[in-house]
Amino acid sequence: MQDIHFRMTTGDMASFDWTLVRSFLAVLDAGSVTAAARRSGAQQPTLSRHVADLEAQLGVPLFERTGRGVTPTGAALAIAEAARQMQDAAVAVGRGLARTRSATRGFVRVTTSEVAATWLLPAVLARLQRAHPQIEIELVASNELTNLLRREADIAVRMVRPVQQSLVAKKLGEIEIVAAAHEAYLAKAPPLARPDDLRAHRLIGFDRDDTILRGFAKAGLTLARADFALRTDDQVAYGRLVAEGAGVGFVARYNLRYWPGVVRLLPEFVVPPLPCWLAVHREIRSNALVRIVYDFLARELPAALAR
Repeated sequence: MQDIHFRMTTGDMASFDWTLVRSFLAVLDAGSVTAAARRSGAQQPTLSRHVADLEAQLGVPLFERTGRGVTPTGAALAIAEAARQMQDAAVAVGRGLARTRSATRGFVRVTTSEVAATWLLPAVLARLQRAHPQIEIELVASNELTNLLRREADIAVRMVRPVQQSLVAKKLGEIEIVAAAHEAYLAKAPPLARPDDLRAHRLIGFDRDDTILRGFAKAGLTLARADFALRTDDQVAYGRLVAEGAGVGFVARYNLRYWPGVVRLLPEFVVPPLPCWLAVHREIRSNALVRIVYDFLARELPAALAR
């Protein structure tokens, strides 16, 4: 019997179907299939089949059938301890998962573009911290779209809709792009009443990124790279140039409230807006902490975009 016990605990038991082992323990503890079915709520034929399947896998009988129930064989007694260890482990796993789902303390990583991380998210995350001080937030400022797939972040706020099937995305709204400049610049600049007047102004554009050029083309105004006196692909630096009165730039409207003295220009000049998406990996959206942060951002960000 010791040899059987040794093999079950070190090798073969690890490959057994846990359902079969659970049914075996139910019958062993109850003393009969009928009593085991009554205690566990399982069907009697199901328990009998599970015990038979386990016996077939082991190649030895586990119970002797008697008129009053069943009597465990030596093989059954030899594997009983290992089976109970499996049962204890399964219970521990279940409890661990339950604690993870109901956890109220921990950290959540949120990633978004450098511009949104600088101006859009801070005020929202500050309110989140006041509402849920037990949740630690890690803000990842990155323009890459693969953070969630590599599990480098839990939640993403993006201006491009994720297309990967493993991600769940919710559209929060649209980011209005407007022409803007500081009042100090405008006080010394030529009049600016129509889009064509932009040619006479010091324009701030991107360097290698042609997003602004394509936006002008869609709006019916053709400009070249050389028409922009100041160029940078760093969008945070771009915003600072506008805020410091370096010229006319094209920025997200929600930024204007953070730049005193910067005003919107040419309201009739429509630049295609950018969509704003909230994304989370499908496998972790049921995590309690991630869900709290996800739901908070889903409520708060649309209003932040509209202000």
